[in-house]
Amino acid sequence: MSSDRATTAAVEAHGLGKRYVLSHRPQATTLVERLGQLVRAPLGGAGDEELWALRNVDFSIPTGSAVGIIGRNGAGKSTLLKILSRITPPTTGEVRLRGRVGSLLEVGTGFHPELTGRENIFLNGAILGMKRREITQRFDAIVAFAEVERFLDTPVKRYSSGMYVRLAFAVAAHLEPEVLVVDEVLAVGDAEFQRKCLGKMGEVAGEGRTVIFVSHSMAAVSALTQRVLLLDRGECRFDGPTAAGIAQYRALQGGGEATPAQYVATGRSGNHVRHARVRTSDASGVHRHGEALTLEFDLDVPEPTSTLCFSCKLADDSDRNIVHLWCFEPDARFRREAGKYTLRFTVPRARLFQGAYSLRAFLSDRRTNTMFDELHGICPFEVTMDGVHRDDYAWTAGDCTYLESAQWELAREGDAPQRGTVAP
Repeated sequence: MSSDRATTAAVEAHGLGKRYVLSHRPQATTLVERLGQLVRAPLGGAGDEELWALRNVDFSIPTGSAVGIIGRNGAGKSTLLKILSRITPPTTGEVRLRGRVGSLLEVGTGFHPELTGRENIFLNGAILGMKRREITQRFDAIVAFAEVERFLDTPVKRYSSGMYVRLAFAVAAHLEPEVLVVDEVLAVGDAEFQRKCLGKMGEVAGEGRTVIFVSHSMAAVSALTQRVLLLDRGECRFDGPTAAGIAQYRALQGGGEATPAQYVATGRSGNHVRHARVRTSDASGVHRHGEALTLEFDLDVPEPTSTLCFSCKLADDSDRNIVHLWCFEPDARFRREAGKYTLRFTVPRARLFQGAYSLRAFLSDRRTNTMFDELHGICPFEVTMDGVHRDDYAWTAGDCTYLESAQWELAREGDAPQRGTVAP
């Protein structure tokens, strides 16, 4: 039976396309105006614009797998999920789904606002084709997971968005659909509940059911899935391993050029930090917690000075400084000569917690307090925990979280490099 499961596709899409017609004509406010519009252009016409939210999308998802769908805003992700959830039909192509589909898309979808939480649980189960006895067997687990027992007999229109999402997810996951479809709506919940949801989706996939997950959190996608579909402008640009797909997504975001071993960001014209590179332990640009991390910078030193210094910080996706590395100790300052330099920091054991990160770079003269260059949000990359124990990540000191000692190496063109350490 397990071999059949592995080879059976839970979802298949062939030539999938969805077209919308955007009207730029003035809105008719009376029946006479509307009739006049229909007489002049019964099938649309001038003032209408075609928008293809999806075009020629093909994929097959085996039963029991967890697949992420990623892409920038407007890429077609939500449209694809609505088609998979049978909320909207495709314009072209077809989708084949095997088994019941449980969906958690937008807040407000799937529940009747006038019914209580209890009534909506049974209503959703009935929509999925379940018998009342089957729903009753899972009822207590749903309520415990959602943590809404006090409000179970309150109409859901009075729920907060967080309560609503908790109950909606619990219903979608516990009523055992063969295919579970979850959109970015989980971002409404708090961090602890998001972790619960990710764990539950992992259980669902482990039980041989199929999970399709849309998120802008690459850390969540990396934790849950082994494969992603990358959508861009309605087309599927990538279908393959999660880490490689995340690297392609980062490149599309404009954060840098994805190369086999690094992310590259080029400074603005005239900047003194000309290039910055992050080399991760994974060739796709995903850093594994606890492994070595290398940061490289190509610098233009604008004028001779004995007090030039450089520092960089790693910031998380909440804009908090997590790591601070520097090169301005008395014997580590740049040579006085102007010129082009390469600076490399190596953190042998970078214990960054799972999430998204980017670099901030600073080049200045400490004596005159002149800031030659300052760049923010460059070289975005991802960190995955890969089963590391929660207590084994970076500790806090000052306004940053300092990791284990790092090594630095500074080399001016044509000169022997200087080397040193950055202590935590």
